[in-house]
Amino acid sequence: MKTLFRLLVALSLFISVASFAAEPAKRIIALSPHAVEMLYAIGAGESILATTDHADFPEAALQIPRIGGYYGIQIERILELDPDLVVVWEGGNKAEDITRIKALGFKVFNSNPKTLEAVADELEALGELTGKQAQALEVATDYRQALTQLRADNAAKTEVSVFYQLWSTPLMTVAQNSWIQQIIAVCHGDNVFVDGASEYPQVSLETVLLKMPDVILQSQDEGNISGVDWSQWPEIPAVKQQHIYQLNADLLHRAAPRALLGVEALCAALDKVR
Repeated sequence: MKTLFRLLVALSLFISVASFAAEPAKRIIALSPHAVEMLYAIGAGESILATTDHADFPEAALQIPRIGGYYGIQIERILELDPDLVVVWEGGNKAEDITRIKALGFKVFNSNPKTLEAVADELEALGELTGKQAQALEVATDYRQALTQLRADNAAKTEVSVFYQLWSTPLMTVAQNSWIQQIIAVCHGDNVFVDGASEYPQVSLETVLLKMPDVILQSQDEGNISGVDWSQWPEIPAVKQQHIYQLNADLLHRAAPRALLGVEALCAALDKVR
C-alpha cells in the first residue's frame, strides 16, 4: 500500500508540474524592443508588465514601464513584478543579469534570432508560451511567405556593390553572417566588405575609396548621417551618381516581423541604382 501511495503522490505531482508548465504566460517582462514587437504581433502585448529602453512599437508599447537597457536591468523591479515569463536577449542584455534572473527561479525564454528565418520560429515559440498559438502560426506563416517572395523577386536582378555605413565615428560596416548582410543578400546586393574580419568591422575611408561602391546605405541616425561628408570623394560611383540613401534603423536592425519592411526599403534603394 505504501508503494502504491507513493506512486499516486508522484503521479499527482507530475500532473501538477506538467499542468503548471503548460499554463500560458500572462505576466511577461520583455527585455528587448524586438521581443515586445513579437509579443504584440501575436496578440500577447497586453501581458507585458515591463520592458527596456527603445521599445517603441507599436504605439501602445510606449506606455510599458521601463526597467533598464543595455547598461543593465533593475532586478529588484523584476522581483516586485513577479512575472511568470521573462523574455531575455542574450545579444543585448548583460550576461550577469540573465544569470541572476535564472538563479531567482523565473521562467526564462531567450529571444535572440540570428537569421531572417528564425524570426518566424520565435514567433511560434512565443505563441506556445503565451497560449497564442493560432495567431502566432498565422503571423509566422505570412512572414515566411513574404520572405520567400522577396527572395524570388530579387534573385535575378543585377548585383549592385553596396557599402553599408553602420556608424560614422568610428566608421563601421557589416560583413558575413551579420543581420544586415542577410538583408543585402535577399536584395541581391554585393557587400564590398562581406569578407570582413568580424560581423561588424571597423573600416577606413581609404578602404571604402578602394572598394568604389555603387551605393552607400546609412542607418538613419543623425550622428551617423552627419558623421561623414561623402561629397569630398566624388570619384566614388555612389557619390558621383548621388546614390546615398538613409534607411530606418529600427526596421533594418530589429529581428521582428517588421524586418520585412526593412528588406523592402533596402531592395528599393538598390533598384534606384539599377
